[in-house]
Amino acid sequence: MNWVILFVAGLFEIAWAIGLKYTEGFTRLWPTVGTVFSMIASFLLLGMAMKSLPVGTAYAVWVGIGAVGTALLGIILFGDSAQPLRVASLCLICAGIVGLKLAHA
Repeated sequence: MNWVILFVAGLFEIAWAIGLKYTEGFTRLWPTVGTVFSMIASFLLLGMAMKSLPVGTAYAVWVGIGAVGTALLGIILFGDSAQPLRVASLCLICAGIVGLKLAHA
């Protein structure tokens, strides 16, 4: 169950990272509220997952989910670069996340 909690924490990390773009420097109320909510939820869920998962593994997986998800949404929503080397690098991060999960099993 803690892996599911960690995954959801990673989704909230993606939400707050993307939300930062929409806050326009925290000048827009509702995007700011959503971003702050997502930050709090992400940290709380990460803390819950760390009760039974190793700190290094949990943190690396959380950051990896956030980094890959945010980069992919940046490509989709904001037209960020999708150069092959960049996409390959994101795939390597995914491989690392899977490796950490398998190593913990």
